[in-house]
Amino acid sequence: MRLLLVLVVASGCTATRDRGASDILARAQMYKAPAEPRCAKFKPGGAPAQQCADAKYLGEIYVRRLSAGDEVCLEGGFGDSPGAACLARAAVVDTATNRVLLEVRQAKPESKWFQNEQHQFWFEEGALLDLYLADHGY
Repeated sequence: MRLLLVLVVASGCTATRDRGASDILARAQMYKAPAEPRCAKFKPGGAPAQQCADAKYLGEIYVRRLSAGDEVCLEGGFGDSPGAACLARAAVVDTATNRVLLEVRQAKPESKWFQNEQHQFWFEEGALLDLYLADHGY
């Protein structure tokens, strides 16, 4: 009986829970970066391509500066302060190399995130950059 108790305690101490998981067996869903960059659809050298490149640069700065505790607008203005137009608000819970863990805190009924309040999702930096560009018209 003691051996069983020691094994249970030892396995509990060595088990690791995935950051962002709801329990020890679950994993937070990962949103990967798109295979083709959003700015690739513009003809190189043109004004729209340059504007997209400039927006991409600003988006990269925004995404890379996110840290735990930051509030973001996940839908309806990613990269802007979460205001009245924001359909889904999230908070940065954790960061890792090339990944950001977001928890959906509040979503309006018309948001695609409405059924996912209080859920956590990992986003690759490229996925957040794509979201930034999409919300800024590219």
